[in-house]
Amino acid sequence: MVNSEMRQRKVLITGTAGFIGFHLARLLLAEGFRVHGYDGMTDYYDVRLKQRRHAALLQTPGFTMTEGMLEDQRLFDQVADEFAPDVIVHLAAQAGVRYSLENPRAYLDSNVIGTFNVMEAARRLAVGHLLMASTSSVYGGNEVMPFTETEKADTQLTIYAATKKANESMAHAYAHLWNLPTTMFRFFTVYGTWGRPDLALYKFVDAMLEGRAIDIYNHGDMYRDFTYVEDLVRGIRLLIDAVPVRPADGVVPAGDSLSPVAPFRIVNIGNSDKVRLLDFIEAIEDKLGIKAIRNYMPMQKGDVPATWADASLLQTLTGYRPQTDFRDGISRFVDWFREYYGK
Repeated sequence: MVNSEMRQRKVLITGTAGFIGFHLARLLLAEGFRVHGYDGMTDYYDVRLKQRRHAALLQTPGFTMTEGMLEDQRLFDQVADEFAPDVIVHLAAQAGVRYSLENPRAYLDSNVIGTFNVMEAARRLAVGHLLMASTSSVYGGNEVMPFTETEKADTQLTIYAATKKANESMAHAYAHLWNLPTTMFRFFTVYGTWGRPDLALYKFVDAMLEGRAIDIYNHGDMYRDFTYVEDLVRGIRLLIDAVPVRPADGVVPAGDSLSPVAPFRIVNIGNSDKVRLLDFIEAIEDKLGIKAIRNYMPMQKGDVPATWADASLLQTLTGYRPQTDFRDGISRFVDWFREYYGK
């Protein structure tokens, strides 16, 4: 049973027609939150998939949405003022590491200017908590793993990662200047149902069902911390209530990424397990009953051979740690994919 206080809480989410935003909105609605979604419905990938996500959300009472670009500050301010959220979760962004090599300006417009507009609205409305998406890509050339939030992250390898690191720096400054409680979360290789067509799992399953070859970079010598999307959004949901508070004495507990000068924190959300890409592919083959046609290729520019999250801070703050085994996550995705596309 949802209590009345929870039912009244309002969360403005940017990117609700996107992969992660859709799942987060669905979870919050199920818990009785009121949710307003803001999404640009850009054509980076199939807009019909985005439209169907929003259509599914609109079936639930408590969900409203606005279609608009983050760069349109006047529209975003109008939406934020009218909805008057208690919390803002900023997930919308120009996504895709590889696309940032082809069209870097799109990342500056969306990820820097758009994020600035979100922060300005949060400051003006004095929301109780601003939560914003970063990425494991900010760890860049770091080699010590698992990655922890307290280590330096100054070696970004793509414009995408650089814009996300810029977001972290901008957010820290706003948290300090305006006492705006802010949590940044770094995602690790998110996958799952309703996923993006440019993500590896989606592309692998689609190609294998159609008898096409799959591209395997760095000749398969790759490791990723695959994080199931429902685990990820559960982590975000719990972090909504883990509001950072600036330490009065400037002393930060060991292992905490809390800033000594601002109500600001960075949190990894990952499965805390690096999985060999070839093992991931074999799990897809087992689920489909199809052997992949493998096209082994060299490492792509801007890519890294491995990611691996230390998610102990998330567990300390929320008591929760993602734990879906990648084989289970793949199975759920394949079932959804085959039903959705009738394959």
